[in-house]
Amino acid sequence: MTTQLNPALTRAATPRPTTGSGWFRAFWRWHFYAAFLVAPVLLILAVTGLIYLFRFQLEPLINADLMKVSAPSADSIRQPYANQLAAVERSFPDATVVSMTEPRSEGRSTVFSLAMPDESTRDVFVSPYGAEVLGSLDPDTTVSGSAVRLHGELMAGTWGERLIELAACWAIVMAITGYYLFWKGRRARSRRPRSLRSRHARIGLVAGAGLLFLLVSGLPWTGFWGEQAQSIATSGGTSFWSQDRGAISDPASTLDESLPHSHATDIPWAQGASPVPRSSDPTGEPGERSIANLDTALEVASDAGLRHPMTVALPGGDDGVFSVLGHAFDAPSDERTVHVDQYGGDVVSTYGFEDYPTLAKVVAQGIGLHEGRSFGSWSMAGSTLMCVLVIASCVTGPLMWWRRRPTGSIGAPRGRMPLRASPVLLIGLVALGILLPFFGLSVLVVLLLDQLVIRRLPWLAARLGAS
Repeated sequence: MTTQLNPALTRAATPRPTTGSGWFRAFWRWHFYAAFLVAPVLLILAVTGLIYLFRFQLEPLINADLMKVSAPSADSIRQPYANQLAAVERSFPDATVVSMTEPRSEGRSTVFSLAMPDESTRDVFVSPYGAEVLGSLDPDTTVSGSAVRLHGELMAGTWGERLIELAACWAIVMAITGYYLFWKGRRARSRRPRSLRSRHARIGLVAGAGLLFLLVSGLPWTGFWGEQAQSIATSGGTSFWSQDRGAISDPASTLDESLPHSHATDIPWAQGASPVPRSSDPTGEPGERSIANLDTALEVASDAGLRHPMTVALPGGDDGVFSVLGHAFDAPSDERTVHVDQYGGDVVSTYGFEDYPTLAKVVAQGIGLHEGRSFGSWSMAGSTLMCVLVIASCVTGPLMWWRRRPTGSIGAPRGRMPLRASPVLLIGLVALGILLPFFGLSVLVVLLLDQLVIRRLPWLAARLGAS
């Protein structure tokens, strides 16, 4: 006699799998919601990052009347920078000239960065021939300046900055779960090589690695994680940033980010172990003093081996120094600043990459790669490719969802993370939450909403795919 088993009892006795399809659907669900939340932010970051990469090509095209100059004649001679500075001071008598940047190449204007009485900044462009002021603009309102503000804070201040940081945390989760899905779905893709899903997976295979690097290298800039990490590093006797005690003012322009990242204004000089460089006490009557000027500072810095074009931060008082920053666009290891006495023209001190704390050296190299400038055209090409691939992922992902979404539901995959059956996964999730506090807090909020709200409302659970 054959015993008939009750199907319901059989299903009840069969344990739910914690690997295979269960893991796949759980990771797919997390990947779906992470992407659903962060794709708009990532799209903004990728587009603005692409604009930022090509700022030195875009801005001269848009503002050619300010940034491009031509010699009046074949035998025209460039005016000294001191004369150009005097022309700027005559045109803007109420402003404070913060810094000057040499022309980037032949046919470009000299740029002076000003602090205005209303605490805004202006970039003033001067023709080297005749020391003629061509005009000025607010660096924050240019295409590049607007891209920088969107990239850093979505033009929403602290709230925008926090939103970007939260999106960055979840983007890391999106990338990690995406690689799991890529590996587990390789056989299914082999049967459908030309599907949109397969294209999205192959784009993500390359974009994910670049995205992870860009996210991790950008974390030191964030307002919460970066500040807390810097505080921990400082208490341990190191720093994420170079700490040049002589940089009395940072260049105000946001157009030229090839400058060394001093972040001196973030670190009080009194906390530093090295003395603050100062100009020597002037001797003699004012008319008899030996006074150095911009041209002197540039000549001294050039003799010290700094690369052109240089930027000079002007002295911030009677005992301040000229802080000359050398061009280090394609090599963060060449970052170097020479501080020049404003009276005798002597080198007061130098500060460069070799003086950075070890952690700051790592961060500086990461910044160079993040900005696509560490290895010249190769780095530029790689960063451009990453931006394009991230944009493609942000487009193909939502398009794939739109095509497959069911009626009356958001179309989220069903599945729970098998945390109880996998201590390693639970430990990894907790560790990630501690390392990235914004992620940890948001996960707690999501889990509480899922248990206390979504699963108690059947119609909402059905729409959101809660199992």
